[in-house]
Amino acid sequence: MSFLARSIAGPMIWAVTFSVVYALHGAGCALGWDGVVAGPVSLQRAALVGSWALGLIAGAALLQRLPASGGMRAGLPRAGAWTGLVATLFTLFPVLVTSSCDAARAPAIHLFTPA
Repeated sequence: MSFLARSIAGPMIWAVTFSVVYALHGAGCALGWDGVVAGPVSLQRAALVGSWALGLIAGAALLQRLPASGGMRAGLPRAGAWTGLVATLFTLFPVLVTSSCDAARAPAIHLFTPA
């Protein structure tokens, strides 16, 4: 893997994870996943938390694969990996503690649904 690819891999993992969680949130709310039970949580919550967890696992795996020593050639990619992992952790943490969909979505859906 090239130096540039190693350096931006962490932020790219964050960007992909953020995009997937954001897309699943919109799709799940529109499709009513928040009302479908999947074990102890809704299908919506399971999809969002599962995607977030996969992003965290990918970021941690990247961090473990990068060499711990070696000057700037190793330091910059590790800094990028840490940045991506921490960004994934904190920017997507609200998935765990906030409600997924609200009642305000219903009028917007009805605007595009034939009566």
